[in-house]
Amino acid sequence: MIKRGEYQGKPVISLMKMENDKFPFTFGLNKAKLILANLSEIQKFVEEAESGTPAVNKDNPGEKLPF
Repeated sequence: MIKRGEYQGKPVISLMKMENDKFPFTFGLNKAKLILANLSEIQKFVEEAESGTPAVNKDNPGEKLPF
């Protein structure tokens, strides 16, 4: 579910799992642009995380990240 609104006069969008979600994911235009610019990396992250592929440090591919 998605809701649009304003925060301090600026547009925001809230993503929610359900209508009464206590903790929606809310962001504004700048973060929305950042998400869109990195959508392919976000998709890759989701695919790797769901498959159990360990996270690696992009600057040092041999080093696994602690999370």
